Amino acid sequence: MTTSTVKTNLLGLTQLEMEKFFDSIGEKRFRAGQVMKWIHHLGVDDFDAMTNVSKALRDKLKVIAEVRGPEVVSEDISSDGTRKWVVRVASGSCVETVYIPQGKRGTLCVSSQAGCALDCSFCSTGKQGFNSNLTAAEVIGQVWIANKSFGSIPATADRAITNVVMMGMGEPLLNFDNVVAAMHLMMDDLGYGISKRRVTLSTSGVVPMIDELSKHIDVSLALSLHAPNDALRNQLVPINKKYPLKMLLESCRRYMSSLGEKRVLTIEYTLLKDINDKVEHAVEMIELLKDTPCKINLIPFNPFPHSGYERPSNNAIRRFQDQLHHAGFNVTVRTTRGEDIDAACGQLVGQVLDRTRRSERYIAVRELSADNDMPQDAANRT
Repeated sequence: MTTSTVKTNLLGLTQLEMEKFFDSIGEKRFRAGQVMKWIHHLGVDDFDAMTNVSKALRDKLKVIAEVRGPEVVSEDISSDGTRKWVVRVASGSCVETVYIPQGKRGTLCVSSQAGCALDCSFCSTGKQGFNSNLTAAEVIGQVWIANKSFGSIPATADRAITNVVMMGMGEPLLNFDNVVAAMHLMMDDLGYGISKRRVTLSTSGVVPMIDELSKHIDVSLALSLHAPNDALRNQLVPINKKYPLKMLLESCRRYMSSLGEKRVLTIEYTLLKDINDKVEHAVEMIELLKDTPCKINLIPFNPFPHSGYERPSNNAIRRFQDQLHHAGFNVTVRTTRGEDIDAACGQLVGQVLDRTRRSERYIAVRELSADNDMPQDAANRT
């Protein structure tokens, strides 16, 4: 009777973990660096192709290890150059990864969960419910897949991926260990060699894990704010009921101060017509952020079916931006990219095998709203 060996997936191992792996099989630690370069610099998943590794070790690795990224289900390219990959993860769900080119910069938006455990009312990902956390290999595997598609090597100055943002599907801080491991690989010279200033984790506000983050890594931090007061944010971002704004901003300031550098918090604010885009909201936001060094990224809402929200007018967006700018804030308006392939901010959905039945309830509420002509704002609160 034979027993099958569960192979170790080397794709998701940090440098320290890779060294420990080679130690455990009686090999020298320097092998970790050799193999990591083959995997991450050259995109190699075939041990036989690793020519500076002895044949005996290659044969051993084929038995006990593998290099396996998520399965690519599809790749779409927008008219503006944005790319979107749909990849299938071990749970059977599919998640989405988006690459956004802009001049000499290429930003990859990476997912951390299949679906999302949070339920922000204006985000299509949250309406899919939640299935699973991604493994470290599945998180870094999105970078690996995108990098290979361009044929770029991290050691070159003109590589396609210059920035990575953990702003795809899911709340990264609710998949803490796997996301931190993957971000270490993004920054490691044996991985993708991306500057810590150019790796950004975006959170809706999981306060205890923001505090924990500073003990493990020093990536840039973005806060999905979306409302300038607790009452409105409780509706738009329900986790605010557990971690209200005062507590949240204090934790963000603690994290930024722990970096010991002149880096500032990024504030992400999705503008929703007649919901959070009024003059009084800008005034509240100015007061809220007056003691928080930050840059503000305004995101006009990108519609998705039955969301119940609308994009503000260009005049309303400019008015909101001007108010913040005149108060001394660095404010940009994010250009909508990849809308023709449903790759814009807030539009990622994948194919989530929902364990929470949230998607089922969401569809039922929308159908009830349509049948009874329920006001959309009432449906949003249901």
